[in-house]
Order: sequence, then structure tokens, then C-alpha cells
Amino acid sequence: MPAMPRVPVTLPAAATQHVDDPRHGHETPAVARQSQIDILLREEPRRVTVDPHGEPVLRGEFLALGLSGEQLHAVQAQGFTADSQASADATLGLDMVVLHDTRGRSEIEALQALQQVAPKVTFAYQHLYLSAGGDNLRQGDASATGPSGATPRRVGLIDGGVNAADPALARARIEQHGCMTATVSRHGTAVAARLVDGDPDTLYAADLWCADKVGGATSSLVEALAWMARERVPVINISLVGPDNPVLARAVQAMIARGHVLVSAVGNDGPAAPPLFPAAYPGVIGVSGVDEHDRVLPESGSGDQVAFCASGVAGRGSDALRGTSFAAPIVARRVAQLLDAPRQGAAAQIVQRLATMARDLGPPGRDTRYGYGLLSP
Repeated sequence: MPAMPRVPVTLPAAATQHVDDPRHGHETPAVARQSQIDILLREEPRRVTVDPHGEPVLRGEFLALGLSGEQLHAVQAQGFTADSQASADATLGLDMVVLHDTRGRSEIEALQALQQVAPKVTFAYQHLYLSAGGDNLRQGDASATGPSGATPRRVGLIDGGVNAADPALARARIEQHGCMTATVSRHGTAVAARLVDGDPDTLYAADLWCADKVGGATSSLVEALAWMARERVPVINISLVGPDNPVLARAVQAMIARGHVLVSAVGNDGPAAPPLFPAAYPGVIGVSGVDEHDRVLPESGSGDQVAFCASGVAGRGSDALRGTSFAAPIVARRVAQLLDAPRQGAAAQIVQRLATMARDLGPPGRDTRYGYGLLSP
């Protein structure tokens, strides 16, 4: 029997603060993921609900992999409609279809109906992936260190929209994807600033929100990966976190097999929380965050998925924010310095090279909080 959904609990503002941190009050900690979920459920109840494990999903939407024409007709007879196949199919070989329930069933009932009519097909919820850090940095305060004179690189970002007018991105060439018109996300812009770091890089920025409160859908994340694959972007930063999803897992496997390197924040649910994805998928470089004294952030995720750590504090003074969102692009930038094009086996090779560059923190050797150690910009 599927597990019952957990009841969302709205945390007071003080619950996102860490009283054991002496810098409490001087930075805005990353918003706990459960708080983000609670806000979505409260503000968008017609569009967002939770799966049996309490993970956020788009209401009435499901994904299918490998659905034949005959099976599609059987699914439609059960009250589901299908979107046209996404372009991710041709690029990553996923054969993905987005399905919509027209009968208003609960998420459990709808998924069970799909599995009964086509038991050999992979069906999944349309999970929502959320940012792994705060999003209220002021424009122009995104912590880029300034131009280095390095060779321009090609780097990818899957996040919210990027503000091309932000001073930290003034020298970058930005290729945007995902929205009819360009939109701006402070979270996406702050992460982009750390990824480009003031240099004239080409930034491939996929926006999963398009100025909507509800974004980060699995199918959009998969399509963004497919776009990066078509553009042959060697390294891709993903400062988003969420649950394991079989469709996303297949897309990540396909990207790594094609020679791309994915760098992902491990999340801010704390060291006791279960691993979050895509950081926890094999071959993805998971990144935890540290403060200015190289102490791991109390909210940073922990586990075998942590490969490296980097500064998780963005901005300065009372406007500073923190979270693993801001640590991941530092590591992604280091990857970009080593990889100018996708190549087979790149992910494992890059980890080995970065491990020789990292400064060991915590217990000797690799550990579950700092990974192989600290990578600096």
C-alpha cells in the first residue's frame, strides 16, 4: 500500500534561522524546502498537491516513458489526454509523454489507473523541483569576483530566469531558453553571477519558471537538459532539489553517458534529511555549502552524494544569503575550466582531477559533509 501523504506544517519565520550559528541575523538562511512546499500548497491549491511521500507535484499531471500507440489509446480510454511528445525524445531517447487526468482523481488513484492499463510502462508524477537557496538578493549584489582574463567558456544553468542587465553578468553572452519572453529570477541571477564570475563566458540559461509561481516541473527540467545536449554545453549547474523521479533519472543517465558533467546543490534540509535529487544520482557532482570560516552550513545536506563543498554565502553584510544553491556554481565553474566540450567518461575523470585540487576539511579523506574538500573560486 502506498504511504499516506504527510501533512504539511507551515514553519514560522524563526524556524528557518539557526540559533547555533553565531552569525544568526547577519545572513538570510536558505528557506527550508518544506516551507517552500507549504507556500505552494497554500497559494496554488488548484495546481499543486503532494504525492504519497509529501513531495510537490503538478495536480493531475503524469509522465510516461515508452508508451506505445496501442497503450496510449488504452490510457486515453481511461480519461487521460496526452501532450505532444517533447523534443527531449529525439535528443535523449526517452520517448516521454505528458499525461493529464480529466476525471479529477486523486494522484494515487490516477497513477494506479495508469499502471493497471499499461503495467510495463514507466509512469511517474510530475514532480516540482525547488531552489536550494534564498532568492531575494538585490540586483547587483550577486558576489561575482570580477573578470579574470581567462579564456571564455560555455556553461549551462537550469534555474529561474537570468537578468542579463545585472552588472555581474555584463561581460557574459547569455543564451536563454524556456520562455516566450525573458523573465528575471533573483535566485537564477545570483547563481549565474557565481557561475560566470565576471568573465565573458557564454551562459546557456534555461528558465523553468517563466515568472510563474509554479515551476520546476520534471518535464521542463528534462527538456532543459535536452537543450543543453543539443547545444553541446559541457558543464551544467542545477541549484534545484527534489525527489527521485524515474524520468529525471533516465535523463541524467543519458546526459552523463553523452559526456556532459552535471553539478548540483545537495539542498538545505539538514544533515539528517534523505538525499535530494538530482545531486544524489550516480555521476552527478553534489555540492554542500560552507560559511566564510569554512564551517559546513548547518542546513546543508549530508551523505554519499556530497562530492565537494564551496562557499554557500552570497552577497555581503545584512543582504547576504546562504544555501547550497550558491556553492554549486563555484564547483561548476571549476569543472568548466577543465572541460571545453562533452566527452565520454568526463564526469568520473573530472571528479578525480578536482579531488586533487580540493582542500580537505573535516575528517581526513572524503566524508559525508565536505566530500573531498573545499573548492574555491
